[in-house]
Amino acid sequence: MDSSGPFLDNSEFGNFDQDSSRRLKHPVVTFFHLVFKSLALIVYLMCGWFSDSFIGSFVTIILLLSLDFWTVKNITGRFMVGLRWWNYINEAGESEWVFEARTEDSAQKMSSTEVYIFWTGLVVAPVFWILFFFTALFSFKLKWLVLVIIGLTLSTSNLLGYMRCKLGKTDSTATMLSGVANQYLQQRMVQNVMGMFKSTPQAGNTGMTV
Repeated sequence: MDSSGPFLDNSEFGNFDQDSSRRLKHPVVTFFHLVFKSLALIVYLMCGWFSDSFIGSFVTIILLLSLDFWTVKNITGRFMVGLRWWNYINEAGESEWVFEARTEDSAQKMSSTEVYIFWTGLVVAPVFWILFFFTALFSFKLKWLVLVIIGLTLSTSNLLGYMRCKLGKTDSTATMLSGVANQYLQQRMVQNVMGMFKSTPQAGNTGMTV
């Protein structure tokens, strides 16, 4: 019996392990990590071509941004990179922020492709919103500037939160900025939308002066 037969050659098993570590282990999770942020950017760029309603575009983009924020914060970070950040109210009534990361042994079992996609999407989205911020600022589109600030706040908070989990450093600035998204959504989003409706000019009142 030839000991050099193909069934006794283990040289290919190393390549198999490398290929398996690059495969998408959570394709559905990876899809939803990218879809909401991509749709928010696309709707922002294309909404002027398909609709003249600022309120409709505003609500649609806010909905997509909120879905992306919640999905990335609660689902994709855990499955794709083994990181999680969250907050709770302690006994003193103060908000406490917790940043968690997997151990190095379990982190080595994750897909390198998923890790790359996760961090790429997390970094690229704020870059686009920064570009949109300066575009809206220099073109004096103040209504769109409010929307861009919300998009930049949500995307940046997830980025800062996961960087805090990855680096494991204590940074009060990062903690404060990581909580801005939740506070901003709860206190400002509804007020801004209602303010847009109330500020709509009524043409019928122009001839009612006495």
